[in-house]
Amino acid sequence: MNYQEYLKYDGLGLAELVAKKEIHPSELLNIALERSNQANPELNAIIIPMHDYAQKRTQTDLTGPFAGVPFLVKDLFQEYAGYPTSYGCNGFKRIGYIADRNAEIVNRWEKSGIVTFGRTNTPEFGIKGITEPDAWGSCKNPWNLKHNSGGSSGGSASAVAAGIVPIAGASDGGGSIRIPASYCGLFGLKPSRGRTPWGPQMSEAMHGAAMQHVLTKTVRDSAAMLDATHGEDHHSMFKIMRPHTHYLEIIQQPPKKLKIAFNTQSPIGTQVSQDAIQAVEQTAKLLESLGHEVVEDRPEIDGMQLAKDFITTWFSQFSYMLDEIRKHYDAKFTDFELDSQVLAAFGAKTTAIEYIHNLNNWGVYVSQMNQFFNRYDLYLTPATASVAPQNGEIKTPDWQKPILKALLGIRKAHLLAQGKLVDQMVKDNLKWVPFTQLANITGLPAMSVPLYWNEQNLPLGSQFIAPFAHEDLLLQLAAQLEQAQPWFHRYQDIQI
Repeated sequence: MNYQEYLKYDGLGLAELVAKKEIHPSELLNIALERSNQANPELNAIIIPMHDYAQKRTQTDLTGPFAGVPFLVKDLFQEYAGYPTSYGCNGFKRIGYIADRNAEIVNRWEKSGIVTFGRTNTPEFGIKGITEPDAWGSCKNPWNLKHNSGGSSGGSASAVAAGIVPIAGASDGGGSIRIPASYCGLFGLKPSRGRTPWGPQMSEAMHGAAMQHVLTKTVRDSAAMLDATHGEDHHSMFKIMRPHTHYLEIIQQPPKKLKIAFNTQSPIGTQVSQDAIQAVEQTAKLLESLGHEVVEDRPEIDGMQLAKDFITTWFSQFSYMLDEIRKHYDAKFTDFELDSQVLAAFGAKTTAIEYIHNLNNWGVYVSQMNQFFNRYDLYLTPATASVAPQNGEIKTPDWQKPILKALLGIRKAHLLAQGKLVDQMVKDNLKWVPFTQLANITGLPAMSVPLYWNEQNLPLGSQFIAPFAHEDLLLQLAAQLEQAQPWFHRYQDIQI
């Protein structure tokens, strides 16, 4: 098999060739490594190699739905025992941190038969919607190397879109699967709260807002991998309702006629590009052609307040995490990026009362979405407010850095984080990606489907949000959309 033939298959397709003994896992690995050697110097998607591990694994008896398929994991909470993890951070890179046990999601991926040969680029601790960490540098978008791949699963998205692997590990705490899926023209599903495990390092991340899954070219690869990984572990805080049958079987049947609400307005009042509007409008027309009812409507949720509540939780949790890292490792505050230091400083000033008030608001949003889904089956929005930004376009301006450093020295920094300043922080952080946090806070499943490319051949995804535990409905619809408007052939257009 040559690379052009390799490109014609998704993960399940490659696994089928292995099962038929038409190709050996070691041959697939060699093709993936050759493609990585060719493309990764341009992309900067893979930052920590695990070639020795992969080569040894191809000589073992691999079983599972993805037996022998080349795979990559995100360099963030997807630890492999005995191999470095940097979390996109110079501090961990300097320390040379080595995990002492696998993450549970890694164990489940391993049982599916994948062959992991590297870790992918991510922003420091996954806190940004772009992948440009000081530790590793920008991760480029395969559709146009001047643009970023998005974050925080940017390295995985870049590697999949560029044809290095057909499927890669990802995670989503505020849009980190759906954002790079939108920017890189991939299918990206964020599962419901509790659907996939976070143990043993923690029971759940951000009260279940953050979930582990994959980025893929095809819907069926995502469905099959969810079959292989879903369900609680010993560290889970609760058990989620399991599907009545395998997701891979569910997508063989089209969904019933659905009533779908759509909206293209930013929930925080920021600008939405014409590309994003066109992407959703075209998706709405496609849905209608498939027999679904599409209505312009949106939940009665204060989008700006939800964004503030997300920011409060995000900053506070991040502050706690950095404090724990400094306690347990030889890490200094200067080991972290300036933006990270500032976010942690603001988070540290959040009082217990403020935090509980914010967390109680999460329940309000859950109730409001449940009421919304009494009228509709799904909610459609742009996945991102625009196509991928250019590398370096979203960064802290040099003139702001002295101000931020000064704020770090102010003991009552929380007094500054009120009113207009908070509003501005929300808009600065989320204006590119204002649509994704709703599903994280409410714990609802959501997906980005690649149905739109603009005149410059840059993709932008359509986001669908479903009621809790209804990944089956999302995957059914995604498979129907994929059949009606296929996108797999587009990856052949990428020239790197």
